[in-house]
Amino acid sequence: MTRVLYPGSFDPVHNGHLELVETAAGLFDEVIVAAGRNPSKAPLFDLDEREAMLKESFAHLSNVRTTRFSTLVVHVAMDEQCDFIIKGLRAVSDFESELHMAHMNKAVSGVETLFVPSASSSSFIASKLIREIAQYGGDVSTMVPAPVAARLAERFPS
Repeated sequence: MTRVLYPGSFDPVHNGHLELVETAAGLFDEVIVAAGRNPSKAPLFDLDEREAMLKESFAHLSNVRTTRFSTLVVHVAMDEQCDFIIKGLRAVSDFESELHMAHMNKAVSGVETLFVPSASSSSFIASKLIREIAQYGGDVSTMVPAPVAARLAERFPS
């Protein structure tokens, strides 16, 4: 059985994340989506909320489960007995930073990272932009799963 870890802050999860998880679910036996704290970012949603949105957004995929973490990604990968870490790539700039992290993760743990390119239809979506648009009353419902759109509407009523 091949198990992969997809880590991220997912604040909030969006359709680009959904696309990557659906792709991974078709390629691997089990996908673990793990929401973590990013110490350099102030979160919009706490870890409980993000994990709930992940569960709801991926409920249609029987081989996907969610978790959260506040440790090194490689520790989660090893604890969950993952064969690989997967990361999505939207642009060349993503590749540069993710490649650096992949090499570091391999050096620290031996766990390999696989890169999955996003479709051009979702390559522009970023959680930071979703948060900003929603905060100023913009409609992001076509860019996020329905459970996320509902929570954003609650957080930022028009």
